[in-house]
Amino acid sequence: MKYRSEIVGVGSYTPSNVYTNFDLEKMMDTTDDWIQQRTGIVERRWVDKNVGTSDLALEASLKAIKQANIDKKDLDMIIFATLSPDHDFPGTGCFLQAKLGIPEIAVLDIRQQCTGFIYALSIADKFIQSGTHKNILVVGAEVHSKGLDRTPNGRNVSVLFGDGAGECVLSARELVD
Repeated sequence: MKYRSEIVGVGSYTPSNVYTNFDLEKMMDTTDDWIQQRTGIVERRWVDKNVGTSDLALEASLKAIKQANIDKKDLDMIIFATLSPDHDFPGTGCFLQAKLGIPEIAVLDIRQQCTGFIYALSIADKFIQSGTHKNILVVGAEVHSKGLDRTPNGRNVSVLFGDGAGECVLSARELVD
């Protein structure tokens, strides 16, 4: 039997703390005009001090699982892409796995930023096509705000980054000839 992958549920989450360009004007030598001309960005979301990448991922994961209309116990694997892990070891996927209460499934972390979600989708697709997995949670989540230089020295980088998570559930569907 041959399988293809289908995205059956998606979810996203951003923290409630909104930082506008006007807020950044108070922290560093910049203006709303300067930021918008170079980036088009007007606001970004940053987490509170004790919030980690897996916390954002949990919120988005629950939405994706609900939209997929499956139980979290139906998941066979989590593939988690991030460059801002909760800790260096173990991978952040392990923390998400524990928060979801599904310790028996496989977890794979990809320490990749911008293209990490695409890599994770590709890997999940290969597991689905092989017939070994039926439902895979693909995660992309970042918490950059904790590492940003919010002084005038960090102006060129800090205005670009926010925190958030986006997930999808990939499920196996039989190929019909």
